[in-house]
Amino acid sequence: MATATQAILGIERRMVRDFNAGKIDQLLAAFHPRVAGFSSTRQKRISGRGALRKTFNYYRQASSRTKYRISNPQVQVFGDSAVATFYWTVELGGGRPRHVIEGRGSHVFARNRGRWQIVHEHFSRAH
Repeated sequence: MATATQAILGIERRMVRDFNAGKIDQLLAAFHPRVAGFSSTRQKRISGRGALRKTFNYYRQASSRTKYRISNPQVQVFGDSAVATFYWTVELGGGRPRHVIEGRGSHVFARNRGRWQIVHEHFSRAH
């Protein structure tokens, strides 16, 4: 059985893969239905999976080619809660030069019935 840290890192890796493949439904499955958070693309709070879907679609539609990556993920576990922090990069476009957006992100996870889900997301651009 995977440790909590391994399980959460696996979720983060799958989310990168699913976003880049355009599998938004699979991506959203990692989030609690009542997820709340903040996006780097808008000022107002995001509430629920539907609002999160709009944020993901914004990036997917912003360019003919979108690539999302994370680096240096770290996980802190506190019983049935955990925080994952990481740096992220989004590349828009396929030519040179590409438009690259960088920032920092965090996910707060809660474990319910043995399953880890994201209950809060915060993404901010690096300035």
